[in-house]
Amino acid sequence: MTSSQSGDWWGSGPDEGDEPRVVVRDRRRIDPDSGEVRPESGTVTGGGPGGGPGDEGVGSHPAVDPADAELIESLRLQASERTADLQRLKAEFDNYRRRVERDRQQIGEQATAKVLTSLLSTLDDIGRARDHGDLEGPFKAIAEALETALEAAGLQRFGVAGDEFDPAVHEALMHSYRSDVSGPTCVDVFRAGYLHAGRVLRPAQVAVAEPSGEPAEPVARANDEVTERAAPVPDDTGTIPGPDNGGPTVSAG
Repeated sequence: MTSSQSGDWWGSGPDEGDEPRVVVRDRRRIDPDSGEVRPESGTVTGGGPGGGPGDEGVGSHPAVDPADAELIESLRLQASERTADLQRLKAEFDNYRRRVERDRQQIGEQATAKVLTSLLSTLDDIGRARDHGDLEGPFKAIAEALETALEAAGLQRFGVAGDEFDPAVHEALMHSYRSDVSGPTCVDVFRAGYLHAGRVLRPAQVAVAEPSGEPAEPVARANDEVTERAAPVPDDTGTIPGPDNGGPTVSAG
């Protein structure tokens, strides 16, 4: 086997000029030449890829370029502004959602109140029939079912004798003075009133009485009998007793 064949068999060896360079990184804190403490970044000696004089050692903190610092600060400012915009938009959307929900509820209540108001005259007819004893048989069952359904829809009836008079919910048709009341009182109800969702659909028409300032009557004895003065009665002689029931008499003739 010749030398050329031997070279072909084993392959050509590495060229001495292609050997990798050895990179030496000097990480000593004390400079051996000057004896001073080196900065945090290590000094790199040697050459080759990744081993130039400008490379930093392990744990180094390269200085930030002023242009990069300005860009970072600008990005931070933009992120803060975008966050504030998102928070403001979220607050506006929450307010809008609550406003829409409130308007939807009010519209529903107004529509229900309009339907209930149209049925009040029917309820008045049912009440008059009940007062006169005409609410009997199937008509009674239908009327009670209607009243129950309207109550479930939120209709409230008010106005009975003895209630304190309130001009916000009562309409006074008559006024009088009585000694058996302590304040403005509804003593009679001509037409009931109705409420829905806290709103007055129709005020109650009533008769109002106020205290007269006179003492209550009558005055009773110990045995709870009313003291009454007996009416004068003519005697057998045709005379009428005088005012003192035993004084001088006046002849009827």
